[in-house]
Amino acid sequence: MSFSTLGLSTPILDAIRKVGYDKPTDIQQKAIPIVLEGKNLIAAAQTGTGKTASFVLPILEMLSKGETQRKKRIRALIVVPTRELAIQVDEKIKQYASETKLTSMAMFGGVDYQPQKQGLVDGVDVLVSTPGRLIDLYGQKAVYFEEVEVLVLDEADRMLDMGFIEDINKIIARLPQDIQNLLFSATLSNPVRDLAKSAIDSAVEISIGKHSASKSNIEQWLVTVDKDKKSALLAHMINEYQWEQALIFIETKHGAAKLAAQLEKRGIHAEAFHSGRSQHIRAQLLNDFKAGKIQYMIATGVGARGIDIHDLPRVINYDLPYPADEYVHRIGRTGRADKNGEAISFVSKDNFKNLCMIESRLGHLIERREIEGFAPRKEVPISILNYVPKHKREPKD
Repeated sequence: MSFSTLGLSTPILDAIRKVGYDKPTDIQQKAIPIVLEGKNLIAAAQTGTGKTASFVLPILEMLSKGETQRKKRIRALIVVPTRELAIQVDEKIKQYASETKLTSMAMFGGVDYQPQKQGLVDGVDVLVSTPGRLIDLYGQKAVYFEEVEVLVLDEADRMLDMGFIEDINKIIARLPQDIQNLLFSATLSNPVRDLAKSAIDSAVEISIGKHSASKSNIEQWLVTVDKDKKSALLAHMINEYQWEQALIFIETKHGAAKLAAQLEKRGIHAEAFHSGRSQHIRAQLLNDFKAGKIQYMIATGVGARGIDIHDLPRVINYDLPYPADEYVHRIGRTGRADKNGEAISFVSKDNFKNLCMIESRLGHLIERREIEGFAPRKEVPISILNYVPKHKREPKD
């Protein structure tokens, strides 16, 4: 199947060719026709499946046939959880709209209001925004919603995880009732379904890549190691395997800064990427990482959610994530577009329950490998796939 069979017009198809894509992914094949028909959509799709284009392309197609926006008005609203993701989605829109007259902008917190207010003065066709900044500028009457035709909630699961439910409900309450609603999420958890139920009527539901965590092109393996030896192990592996690039996940901002300093002492330069660093610095780090100028990026889970790098060769779970779906989000950063990727996890005994839940989510055990000189003092047991958290266990008779 080609993009030309999906009902897209010549200007959009020309822009797609300029970007270098020729065949739609599974999510694009399924979602684009549904959106073009004006239907509401709930879609489960992991990172790296071509999700962004699956809603951007049909939205641009629909908007290109309508009237242009008026002052301080917008026609399509895309709500995302992070500044980085807002910037990246807006970049995609500009690429795909390059052969049209449609306009877009990204809006997010942590920067001065005035440039964003000025950008809204003449109105934009597509606005990509984080929830908090959108509500702030709506309250300042810098933007109006009465001409919105379509709403996209992108990475809905992450927005709920980050505590944006009240903001999302406020936004939905202020939008016209008869608009098209699209919700995209890596997982359709109960909270996401509750949000969909309250916000979207009569939606088509599709699911892509439910088992992408087990894709054969992502080589998953783990190393058992004592907690106090993890930084030494990471430095050893970087030097031993001569990795050209890796995205290293860690749980806290403090931990990221500490690990970067520990690696620096061992002669390895790595940058910490988290919400404690300024937006300007994070944008520069992201650009340098994409360009290959930075080999090793240490990122918190929240900070890394918006990182989108097509050719990332590997991810390292320095800290094993919780919940299990977060593991799927993380390893989805590699192995994109059917390229090979590698996902390596460091596991100590105090991570055992996390490991059980992750392997239960995957439906298989993750291969274990030993690194000479780093055998743990505290052995990590082989997990069981039917692990049930203590608070969910049935009481004993």
